[in-house]
Amino acid sequence: MPTRGMPDRPHLDSFRRQARALQRAVRAGEPDAIARLARHHPDAALAEDGSGLQLSAAQLVVAREYGFASWPRLARYLQTVAEHGWDTGLGGRPMADPAEEFCRLACLTYSRDDGPARWAQARKLLAEHRDLTKANIWAAAAAARPDDVGRLLAQEPGRAVQAGGPLRWRPLFYLVYSRFDPDVPAENVLTVARQLLDAGADANEGYLFDAQPTPFTLLTGVFGHGELGKQRQPCHRDWAALARLLLEAGADPNDSQTLYNRIFEADNSHLELLFEYGLGTGDGGPWTRRIENLDSPTRMLRIQLRWAIEHHLSERVRLLVDNGVDFRSPFEGDGPAWSPGDGRTPIELAQLNGNTEIADWLLAKGAVLAPDPVRDLIAAAFRNDRSTLDQIRAEYPDAVAQARQDRPGLMVWASSQASIDTVTLLAELGFDVNAYGRGDAPVEQSWETALHHAAVKGDVALTRRLLDLGADPNLRDMRFDATPLGWAQHFHRLSTIEVLEGVTAIPEA
Repeated sequence: MPTRGMPDRPHLDSFRRQARALQRAVRAGEPDAIARLARHHPDAALAEDGSGLQLSAAQLVVAREYGFASWPRLARYLQTVAEHGWDTGLGGRPMADPAEEFCRLACLTYSRDDGPARWAQARKLLAEHRDLTKANIWAAAAAARPDDVGRLLAQEPGRAVQAGGPLRWRPLFYLVYSRFDPDVPAENVLTVARQLLDAGADANEGYLFDAQPTPFTLLTGVFGHGELGKQRQPCHRDWAALARLLLEAGADPNDSQTLYNRIFEADNSHLELLFEYGLGTGDGGPWTRRIENLDSPTRMLRIQLRWAIEHHLSERVRLLVDNGVDFRSPFEGDGPAWSPGDGRTPIELAQLNGNTEIADWLLAKGAVLAPDPVRDLIAAAFRNDRSTLDQIRAEYPDAVAQARQDRPGLMVWASSQASIDTVTLLAELGFDVNAYGRGDAPVEQSWETALHHAAVKGDVALTRRLLDLGADPNLRDMRFDATPLGWAQHFHRLSTIEVLEGVTAIPEA
């Protein structure tokens, strides 16, 4: 797993300088540098005596810190970034030219600027400058104007594959990422897409946003959504027809960024369509060949399965399993922090999260569930099944202590996923109501407390119960340094603001 984040504008020279600095620091005996060497280099002896550390060894450490198995793989990735990288900062730079400014405002950029207010500005600009698409292929594509696109391509067919405009994209990308007007006729959108594809546009076009290793492709733009939600990052209005057009033109259905962006909603329409065109099969297409450490199609779907089980998305579990996703094997190997390779099987996760419906269905499909008193105890708590809980405690007296040791942040996960009764039961079992954990995934990371999640959900009953159980309203989360009240205020949760204002200490000036 990487321990360093890729900079926005990476260049091989900066990584060379990092390697040389590490080499000098190890040779000088600096403890932090020696610890980095011990963590990332396979030869443990080097950490014992690094006085003669070679540059190649330091380069390997740097490469592994950024998530690459070797220095050559890092170098190849940086070459890919140089060719396919994109700076999201371009979306925040106003342009003097109306056509350029229209392009900038009309499209999703997967930045904090996305949203209806921005697209309204694009509509207003186009209304004021109706001819801005006449001479600009990127504006004509973003506005989905077939007459202008056809004329411009007839004059110069190479425009179909020319990167430009304020975002430095090719025309088809502007069309697919455009969100400025839901009333643009679908036939206009599809006609422009066909014009550009027929003129040589690549159905697998994509960019590495801010040098991150998962490409944002045309399909990513079609299906939309993401961490800002479907209101600010919606799917394209004509997503189904446009996606089919791209898939028929050769777009690879194994689109990892699409799968991530759509993971948060219960809707499965994107998966159903992608499965029609081979999702989960093949080698992953051209992007897998460009970026060596991208997840395979099989692994992409296993991550989807884990998320669906942990977040009670029963229909998605059924869809994935019915389309051949492995539901018997344990999750092994490194994965995202929210989908670790911790050796648990899908049915164990279902039981652990108290989802008996999914667990019973997986059992009926042929999954095998071995007994585990700690897992069974937590599962019983999530079901608020006190009878089973008492039975487990009688048979395995150490199960509760072991559960607290294994899952110290369980109260946080329970606050976001389970009932008030489960939260109360966990407190009775000795789980710390003020422990830090994660509420978006059942993994142990010290992010926030249970009270933070109750506050941001606007759940007054849970907020009051946690306070009654001893939750400290003055604790600050580990990412944003905010109290639960701060979370409620940021997300305008008026109901929990009212509860927390009276118990949260006023910060000193």
